[in-house]
Amino acid sequence: MRPCWANTPLFLASVTCVSETAPPSPSAPSPTPGTDALLYALIGAAVTAAAFGTVAWICGTATASVTGAGPRAPFAPLTAALHPDQLWPHLDPVLREVTTRIVPALVTVAAAVLGLRAWAVRRRRRTPGLATARDLPVLLPKEITAKARDLRPSLADAKPGAIRPEDTGVLLGSLPGGPEVRSSWEDVCVAIMAPRSGKTTSLAIPAMLAAPGPVLLTSNKAARDAYTATLDARARVGRVWTMDPQQIAHAPREMWWNPLADATDLPGARRLAGHFVTASVDESNGSDFWSTAAQNTLMSLFLAAARDERPITDCLAWLAAPADRTPLDILKAHGLTAVAAQLQGTVSGAVETRDGIYETARQYASCLLDPAIAAWVTPDPRVPEFRPAEFVTAHDTLYLLSKDGGGSASALIAAAADSVMRTAVIQAERDGGRLDPPLIAILDEAANVCKIGDLPDLYSHLGSRGVIPVTILQSYRQGQKVWGEAGMDALWSAATIKLVGSGIDDADFADKLSRLVGEHDVQTVSHSASESGRSTSTSMRMERILPPDRIRALPKGTALLLATGLKPALLDLRPWYKEPASTAIAAASARQTATITRRALTKAAGSGAV
Repeated sequence: MRPCWANTPLFLASVTCVSETAPPSPSAPSPTPGTDALLYALIGAAVTAAAFGTVAWICGTATASVTGAGPRAPFAPLTAALHPDQLWPHLDPVLREVTTRIVPALVTVAAAVLGLRAWAVRRRRRTPGLATARDLPVLLPKEITAKARDLRPSLADAKPGAIRPEDTGVLLGSLPGGPEVRSSWEDVCVAIMAPRSGKTTSLAIPAMLAAPGPVLLTSNKAARDAYTATLDARARVGRVWTMDPQQIAHAPREMWWNPLADATDLPGARRLAGHFVTASVDESNGSDFWSTAAQNTLMSLFLAAARDERPITDCLAWLAAPADRTPLDILKAHGLTAVAAQLQGTVSGAVETRDGIYETARQYASCLLDPAIAAWVTPDPRVPEFRPAEFVTAHDTLYLLSKDGGGSASALIAAAADSVMRTAVIQAERDGGRLDPPLIAILDEAANVCKIGDLPDLYSHLGSRGVIPVTILQSYRQGQKVWGEAGMDALWSAATIKLVGSGIDDADFADKLSRLVGEHDVQTVSHSASESGRSTSTSMRMERILPPDRIRALPKGTALLLATGLKPALLDLRPWYKEPASTAIAAASARQTATITRRALTKAAGSGAV
């Protein structure tokens, strides 16, 4: 019989339905609580008996065959369990007792214990209402492999089974007790994880080690981090470029990069100036008069230096002397009269206003005053030049390291990362729409060392070009500080893959996540007995799948997955140190950490200046 609420409208789903039955009679016994448990127990006993009999027949048959005690017995598990002497009458009685009773009993008990333990662990960890394997088919191996064939022409003709899992997408984790979950080569990811929650060990490092193409990493750490853990492995795949202006890893300067290469037109110069502004001020202060005017001035000077093929450090001299007409003459000589007129207006304005604008611009570009930082972006014939156009078509790796805070080189780090991703988009258009293999951009500590002002806008189309950004933040508010509330909301909404790890202490964000995960129906059944008979009451109520307090208390090693168009899921993270190759990775990381230590000691002694 269907329950009384089966056809009830949704808004009445919480109404309690009570059905009363007459006292049980011998001719029509009523169901009693525990009937289901008895049924399951009978089924379990039958399965156990069948398993015992099967193992007994296998062991008896194998023993008889080895000892030559008669012909092969027919498959009869019931007889093997109850009367083994009928199947193997010529087998030694003691040996028959051991092989058909003791060994099968031990095997069956062990299998039952392991099975019950796995079932209990899976049941204990499963949260009703969250996605299971049947809810995430597009992120599981079968469909993610098929999608990789469509997105990457180089895999289209690969034989079944020849495509490696790492060629199909970025590993996100595994369902509890289930298959691994990967994002596709058109997904863009935002990960919000507190410190020590696995963002580097479970996301950045595995993605870099398994990347099929070029990789970009931004970070403010080196020793015992993604840099040391992946350097040797990535060096075996392609060339490694390390841009370390502030000597996070004490890496020798073996490259230089020209930030003005993309500033030869007005949009490129404006973007480069924007990186210097964004790196110095929060979003709330980035649109005031002084910031806007200083950005326009930097844009004009960068454009002049780029058109005249000068180093970016020449702009410092122009900022120090507003009366210098060199940038004005260069702009006019290249037909940029409107830009020249704007710069002329700033120079010819009120002295107090002009000095305020130039002083603000000097503060934004102050990192270039450090010769050690400026050397990385100044032409040097002794070291190779890093060219993004060549990088995006190779299997190389670019490490962009910088400290955060005032005076850091984060503006140059953001400019370099932005240049690589935009160059990759241009190359994808030349290749028919997508990069193959794709570029993975791990923007670790993005809110500290890689503040790309329009990153939320880039997220809307990078994935469709085979450029896969993975932006890692420590909190939602950290992103709001950089991109503003609207900008962070746009970044969060544009990300097709969202990972939230442990350590979320923001009550508003935890409640927002709880509402996104949603609610589910919870059925409560109660039984009561009275003089008139037994009654059963069933009530339905809506309950949060993951209340905010449970989101805050997510255990380390797990993450909440929110994927576009799919039910939320709870994943087990896959840190690199729990994988089969962990020993080799740990040894390589230790070697690189020791190298960094030696460099630091040498420079401290004053004998190893770069």
